[in-house]
Amino acid sequence: MSDEELLVQYRETGDRELFAKLVHRYEGELFNYLRRYLGDTQMAEDVFQATFLQVHLKCDQFQKGRRFRPWLYTIATHQAIDARRRNKRHQMVSLDRNGTTGDEDVGKLIDLLVSSEPTPLEHVDARERGRHVQQAVSQLPEPMQAVVQLVYYQGMKYSDAAEVMSVPVGTVKSRLHSAIQKLSEIWTSTHAQNKVK
Repeated sequence: MSDEELLVQYRETGDRELFAKLVHRYEGELFNYLRRYLGDTQMAEDVFQATFLQVHLKCDQFQKGRRFRPWLYTIATHQAIDARRRNKRHQMVSLDRNGTTGDEDVGKLIDLLVSSEPTPLEHVDARERGRHVQQAVSQLPEPMQAVVQLVYYQGMKYSDAAEVMSVPVGTVKSRLHSAIQKLSEIWTSTHAQNKVK
């Protein structure tokens, strides 16, 4: 059964097993998206639960012919944005976390977003670089963060990301281009500062 069929049947029957199948299909993928987007495992768990609560509450609003995955990510992204706003009201978060990468060449930023090295040493190095990239991503404005998370980390097509963000495809491409430029500036600035230290 497709995701869409599961949701429609759940809406019509209230069968909890159908809903559990939907949750199970997306628990790893969506949780990882939320953890990267929010940068906090506990908050990601809370938002994951809130997302599926909203799916339950809004399942009658799901329109026939619509695809479930972009709809789900739209709900999850809005829940994550709300959680961030609530968290910022309760806690000041520093955007200038310190970290060092050493003098080695870290390669192109775009390669860091999608790379995965096979050896253990390369894996540790890639993890460290990935942490620095995630810190750089966290410094982007919210709309740019969302497009980087959806397109690079979740592998969504531009059209799906546009649907999730409720913007035209051209806006997704423009935000992605601006995000990459901004990330390159942040990365270059951070890397230059670390070399001076």
